Amino acid sequence: MPTRQLGRAPRVHNPAIPHLSALLAGLDLPPPPESQDWTRGMPADLGMMLNDKLNCCSIAAFYHALQVWSFNAGGTMETEPDAAVEALYCAVSGYKPAEAPPGPICNEQQVLTHIHKTGAPTGKGPNKLMAFLEVDIRNLDDIKRTIAACGVAYVGIKVPTYLKDVDWPPVLDVQAENAEPFGAHAVVLAGYDAQGARMISFGKLYTMTWAFFAKYADEAYALADQSWMEAKGTTPGGLTIEGLKKQMHAISGS
Repeated sequence: MPTRQLGRAPRVHNPAIPHLSALLAGLDLPPPPESQDWTRGMPADLGMMLNDKLNCCSIAAFYHALQVWSFNAGGTMETEPDAAVEALYCAVSGYKPAEAPPGPICNEQQVLTHIHKTGAPTGKGPNKLMAFLEVDIRNLDDIKRTIAACGVAYVGIKVPTYLKDVDWPPVLDVQAENAEPFGAHAVVLAGYDAQGARMISFGKLYTMTWAFFAKYADEAYALADQSWMEAKGTTPGGLTIEGLKKQMHAISGS
């Protein structure tokens, strides 16, 4: 069984972060596609991204999103080295490699704000998110729309005790015993159908039932990646590029 670190800090409330579900409320939108799976054809092992040593799940989740975007929008999956993961983790958390692991924990808004303003290290230079918008976890249609339009939903979950110190099953579902959470984790959802969502965690692919999502997910974000939007022609909530920039003005200051 591989070693796993969690490392997600609780969600914080930042009114400057735009809220996708609020922007879409009241609009006469078509339903999201019945299913979508951006992980189809991707390798079964996407790499641990140092999440076996460091409390960097919120960083690893973003680098898994980069894999999904490059595989589906560029035709070739790009996997950044552990050095890039460590560099971003250090920049966000203040961790120094000379310190003993697993290091500090990060909240997702802190991570996404840094990537939006400064960028995530990659072989092609800093990758900056054009925008990120919070999504109401109670609105499954908006979660599905986010996955379909953006390639992934960047999600925070609480991890129940029954998943502690064991190999995770292929399908994560609610269990009656050992159901209380013992820690918090960041993942990306890169597909869905009527049964649940396709989840990338610790470099592996799982299915999270919608019942599990309803019980344990406590924050979610739509990520606007420039290369994805250019290749696919889709944006969070169908917003224009200028509309996305306007929504991020309070965060970016420009």
